[in-house]
Amino acid sequence: MAHVFQIDPNTKKNWVPTSKHAVTVSYFYDSTRNVYRIISLDGSKAIINSTITPNMTFTKTSQKFGQWADSRANTVYGLGFSSEHHLSKFAEKFQEFKEAARLAKEKSQEKMELTSTPSQESAGGDLQSPLTPESINGTDDERTPDVTQNSEPRAEPTQNALPFSHSVMNRFFFFFYFSSAISKHWEAELATLKGNNAKLTAALLESTANVKQWKQQLAAYQEEAERLHKRVTELECVSSQANAVHTHKSELNQTIQELEETLKEKEEEIERLKQEIDNARELQEQRDSLTQKLQEVEIRNKDLEGQLSDLEQRLEKSQNEQEAFRNNLKTLLEILDGKIFELTELRDNLAKLLECS
Repeated sequence: MAHVFQIDPNTKKNWVPTSKHAVTVSYFYDSTRNVYRIISLDGSKAIINSTITPNMTFTKTSQKFGQWADSRANTVYGLGFSSEHHLSKFAEKFQEFKEAARLAKEKSQEKMELTSTPSQESAGGDLQSPLTPESINGTDDERTPDVTQNSEPRAEPTQNALPFSHSVMNRFFFFFYFSSAISKHWEAELATLKGNNAKLTAALLESTANVKQWKQQLAAYQEEAERLHKRVTELECVSSQANAVHTHKSELNQTIQELEETLKEKEEEIERLKQEIDNARELQEQRDSLTQKLQEVEIRNKDLEGQLSDLEQRLEKSQNEQEAFRNNLKTLLEILDGKIFELTELRDNLAKLLECS
């Protein structure tokens, strides 16, 4: 079971989910074309129908996600598994079937070469060799989307910043990381609810199928009961067979009673299934509420990031002003040193004049 994604055909960067919940992904051997395929169905809709070729490569992009490119379908498929073990197992099977596809292709080419050699010799070598399925469907070159992420460097606070700026920065960093922790918590809760929702959906589909079957059985039981009632009425009209009719009527009444008990049990089962459906709807509402809260937290994180960027700009401006002030102060100190030196010389000269007089 895995969640199926396809690359966005417009941007070639973003992943687009093709299944609402986890589906079964299977390997299939097409004996008519002598090829191996990866098949996945979402209900009656085929969301993956990829032919495995020797040039394909399955790439693990994370611990639970992998992808491969299908040049024939002109797309890239992605699978999200519930655990790293399932991803590794799928990757191993991919390699096995890839090798099997290579061997099947080589055998097919050998057979085609053997069948084409006599015909070419008899035709004088002017006939073309038959087309292989690979030449009909195109080449097997793979294209993988270029996923780029733009990141902007952030200015780090220096040791010469003012104490007030340090306090404000630390406070906003604390709010930022606290909001990130809350966001991760809600994401985990949302993932748990999605898993529970998928299980309940599967149980609901199975229960719906059982309800339909039970309704058919119920209709058959009702028809049988009506037929038995009619049969009882017919037997009661025959007075010459009163004793036999009475015995048969007792049996029919017992059968009807059993059918009514069965009908009552089925109705109770239907009520229980309706209650499970209501519980599934409540879980869906909880998931929607958590999704809304997660969006609000993300919006708050963006606001905090904007405020943090503004504070960084103000801090940088304050540092520049402080540096300019220091340069001006240094210049004034140099001028003052010069004036003090001149006054010292003047004092010495005055003292010498007083001594001479």
